[in-house]
Amino acid sequence: MDGARAASRCAGRLGHDFRYAIDASKIRDELGWTPRTSVPLGLDETVRWYVENQAWWQAIRDRGFASERLGLSGGG
Repeated sequence: MDGARAASRCAGRLGHDFRYAIDASKIRDELGWTPRTSVPLGLDETVRWYVENQAWWQAIRDRGFASERLGLSGGG
């Protein structure tokens, strides 16, 4: 599965792309850490896992997990 084809675009909010940017320079410089998986590959593998394991997450939803977005204040 191609993750780009599985996702759909929606109207963005100005500045929100920068809000989620990751700066891993400190962990790289101090600990020598580097990611093993690129973001595009990781997203593709995550989408594939959820598609292939629908029984797992469907059982959670069937038990009453509301699946609403968490952390939203409800304000504008």
